[in-house]
Amino acid sequence: MSDPQHNQHEGTEETFISHLVELRDRIIRAGIAVIVVFIGLVYWAPDIFKLLARPLMQNLPKDGKMIVTDVTGSFFVPMKVTMMVAFVIALPVVLYQIWAFVAPGLYQHEKRLVAPLVVSSYSLFLCGMAFAYFVVFPTIFRVMAHYNAPLGAEMTTDIDNYLSFVLTMFLAFGVTFEVPIVVVLLVRMGVLTVKKLKEIRPYVIVGAFVVSAVVTPPDVFSQLILAVPLIVLYEAGIIAARLFVSKPTPAADSSEAAN
Repeated sequence: MSDPQHNQHEGTEETFISHLVELRDRIIRAGIAVIVVFIGLVYWAPDIFKLLARPLMQNLPKDGKMIVTDVTGSFFVPMKVTMMVAFVIALPVVLYQIWAFVAPGLYQHEKRLVAPLVVSSYSLFLCGMAFAYFVVFPTIFRVMAHYNAPLGAEMTTDIDNYLSFVLTMFLAFGVTFEVPIVVVLLVRMGVLTVKKLKEIRPYVIVGAFVVSAVVTPPDVFSQLILAVPLIVLYEAGIIAARLFVSKPTPAADSSEAAN
């Protein structure tokens, strides 16, 4: 005679293993998508790096140039940049795989939020990267060149150090532009209210300047370039939460949970 507890334990273990197998398959599919895009772009890796380096090259003094201090840097740095671009391009596929994995555990009203959430998050992240590339980079490099001129110092940088800097900036501004999404989600989940978000505004402003001081170069203008958009986007998130987040009725929640 079989033990019910033993059978239940075996069923739970099988379910856990099946989830792990599905997670592995989703990760593999996402990885394949990135690799396929990377293979399609790898021929143009030097051109992609030149495009990434353009904001710096345009603001270097006459005859200024980038240098390579690592023997393999001239090969691997463009490959890293190309992989980054491939990941950004394939990000919708990666997000879809994440969505497909977690969707079975979501309520119907939560599933309806996923598509606009993914599209808006991806779009805002790209906007943050574009803002960094077209506005922040030229401004910072122009300011740095201005500081170097009186010192008589030659402004050059290693391509690997430059890559680390731009990746940090892309990530910082990409995440910064996600602030409205985070604010709306916090209100939607009931963690915070619009009134509470307004009350903590002074702390957010101070936090924005602290974050910008850590991430950006140590000059006031560069810090303002990150802190001001962060504050503006926080305010935009409050407006969006007030306009688009409606408190669901208990009856609607219970009917959707039953489904």
